Amino acid sequence: MTTVFKFGGASIKDADAIRQLTPLIEAHEDRPLVVVISAMGKTTNKLEALLAAARDESRTDEYRQCLDSLKTEHSEAMEALFGDSGESPAERVSALFQELDAQHRKHRSSPYAKHYDQTVCYGELISTTIVAAWLNRCSIATDWHDARKLVRTDSRYQAANIDWPTTAESIRQQLEDSDSVLLTQGFIGGTEEGEATTLGREGSDFSAAIFAHCLDAKEVVIWKDVTGLFNADPRRFDNAVQLERISYAEATELAWHGAKVIHPKTLGPLQEKSIPLMVRSFEAPDTAPSVIDAEQRFDADVPSCILRQDQVWLEVRPRNFSFMDEPRLHDILGRLVEAGMHANLVDSSAMRFALCLDDKPERLDPLVESLQGDYDVSRENNLTLLTVRHPQAGMMDELSKGREALAERRNATTAQRLFHSRDCPETWHIPD
Repeated sequence: MTTVFKFGGASIKDADAIRQLTPLIEAHEDRPLVVVISAMGKTTNKLEALLAAARDESRTDEYRQCLDSLKTEHSEAMEALFGDSGESPAERVSALFQELDAQHRKHRSSPYAKHYDQTVCYGELISTTIVAAWLNRCSIATDWHDARKLVRTDSRYQAANIDWPTTAESIRQQLEDSDSVLLTQGFIGGTEEGEATTLGREGSDFSAAIFAHCLDAKEVVIWKDVTGLFNADPRRFDNAVQLERISYAEATELAWHGAKVIHPKTLGPLQEKSIPLMVRSFEAPDTAPSVIDAEQRFDADVPSCILRQDQVWLEVRPRNFSFMDEPRLHDILGRLVEAGMHANLVDSSAMRFALCLDDKPERLDPLVESLQGDYDVSRENNLTLLTVRHPQAGMMDELSKGREALAERRNATTAQRLFHSRDCPETWHIPD
């Protein structure tokens, strides 16, 4: 049966990192093996900066500098891997950069989301071209596939929806019954008309789940620079511990509330076909992984803490001193959907509806402007949202000590509090 590997940007950030893929792939002898690859390092962030410069005619010099910097980084990786050998994919990578440049000129006046998808996808196309050439040089038979032609989506740019029947047929026709490593891109898909789409930021995990679902895979392995899933971000919590095993449902809850290890859409396609997901370390591959499957017995064993920074608190009130009734709630939430935003915490009262949102100016500012046309709106920036799954008695109070909560929410399994970021410590400690 097929196994799906997914390697994120950190695992292919430079030539040395790409070399480390070889033993991991060689050690897995069963074929077919589908390998889903992200863009190298922080390439997507740099492509977003390139996109911003491309859409502003006054920033032409900055655009060229950004593009040249990206070319240099990838050229240095290829030089370190291939030297002057004829096996270098330098010519193909150069052609991809020319396509990227042309896409910016073509879509400069297109809606931002469409322009984004037609250009940012090149991070994955370029990285996989380099990795495929390297694996073939290492005598690992590898076939490169364009995910834009395999993963069929609608045209909801930056958050495309999957056409599952068409995608399944395409993937099975192209990838089943192969004795090679089948290398493709995460994060991206394509419409029936041939336009590139993306599946949401950090969507490569979801891509791995799509391929696994369509191929009835045995397992998905996500390779990261950590040993597995943790109950908190080890960079922010000094006593975070690894979660050895949790259920699809619990992992979905953690991702929904902002845990960065797994993309929120990843678990559904795997749960539907009972395909386990393992999170392993490419730096310590012999370390026991974290396993996500159907078993729910261990979900509440360890409380999990999640921080969302750069939050905004919006309070929306009717102007005529009337109730915040169902029609008004329907209107506000409808505008939230149109803006493509997700509320991380919601609170309401008779004459007020409040939302905690990510501070994404390109989406948030138009939403606020729209709401201000019909409601009184107040806004508070620079906030941090703390979410705890399965909190123990007194845990939230201990974590909140010395900080005023602007808002809070609690149910049987989850507690949330919103704070000013200035009041939050750099390093947190989970109470025993």
